[in-house]
Amino acid sequence: MLLFLAPVTFINGLSQLDQLQKRLPFLNGILKQPHHLVQLITGYLPSVILQIFLYTVAPIMMLFSTLEGPISHSERKRSACCKVLYFLIWNVFFVNVVSGTVLKQLDFFSSPKDIPVQLAKVIPGQASFFITYVLTSGWASLSSELMQLFGLIYNFIRKYVLRMKEDTEFVPSFPYHTEVPKVLLFGLLGFTCSVLAPLILPFLLVYFFLGYVVYRNQLLNVYRTRYDTGGLYWPIIHNTVIFSLVLTQIICLGVFGLKVSPVAAGFTIPLIIFTLLFNQYCRTRLLPLFSTFPAQV
Repeated sequence: MLLFLAPVTFINGLSQLDQLQKRLPFLNGILKQPHHLVQLITGYLPSVILQIFLYTVAPIMMLFSTLEGPISHSERKRSACCKVLYFLIWNVFFVNVVSGTVLKQLDFFSSPKDIPVQLAKVIPGQASFFITYVLTSGWASLSSELMQLFGLIYNFIRKYVLRMKEDTEFVPSFPYHTEVPKVLLFGLLGFTCSVLAPLILPFLLVYFFLGYVVYRNQLLNVYRTRYDTGGLYWPIIHNTVIFSLVLTQIICLGVFGLKVSPVAAGFTIPLIIFTLLFNQYCRTRLLPLFSTFPAQV
C-alpha cells in the first residue's frame, strides 16, 4: 500500500496538470500542446497507467497469502481477495481523493472533524477520473474476461512457439481474488459518487448489467468448479457494502455541512447509527452460520 502511494499520486497529478503547473513550472510545455493531446493526457491516460500497475497486485497478494501458510487453495484465494480489496479501496479511492486534495491544499488531515466536508469538496473533482476508470478497468476488463486474452496468448506461445503438446485436461477455476474486489470497488464508487457526481451511475449500470451476463456465461461455460466456497465470500461482500454505505452517509454529512443545512445533517447522524446497528445485528445473528456448518455438510 505504501509503495503504491508514489505512482498513484503521480498518476493523479496527470489528471490535474493545471495544479501541477503552479507547483512545477517546467510543465508549461505540456499544457501548450494541442488541446486534444492535453485531454488525452489528463482524461484517459491516468486510468490506463493505473490499471497497468494494478495488474501486478493480484499475483503479489496471492504470494503473500501462500506465505501465510493456509493449506487449501480456496483459503489462499479468499485471503488474497481480502488483501486485493483493501488495496484497491485504499489506492484507487482514498489515495486518489487525498492526492487530488494535496495538490490543491495541503491541510486535508489538519482537522479530523472537517474530513466529511473536505470529502464533499474534493470528490466531484475526481468524478472524471472515476468515470474513466470504470471504462478502462470495468468495461475493458469484461471484454478481456470474455475473450480470455491472457489464456489465448499463453496457449499460442505454448503450442506454436515452444512446440509443447496442448493440455486439453486443464480448465481454470474462477479467479475470485481478482474479480470480487473489482466488483465491490465499483459498488463503493457508485455509492460515494451518487450524491455528488451522479453522472457515473449510467456507466456503472451498464457495467453491472454486462457483468451479470459475462460472469454468468463464464461460470457456466468456461471455468471449472474445483471447490465449493461455502458462502465464505458473502461476509466480505456484506462488510464492504456496509462500509460503502457508512462512507456515503459521512460524505452526505459533509455536503449538508457545506450547504449549511443543520436539519438535514441532524437526520443523517441517526442514519449512520442505524446502519452500524444493522451491521452488528447481522454479525451476531447470521455470521455464525458461516463458521458452524450442519453435520450433513
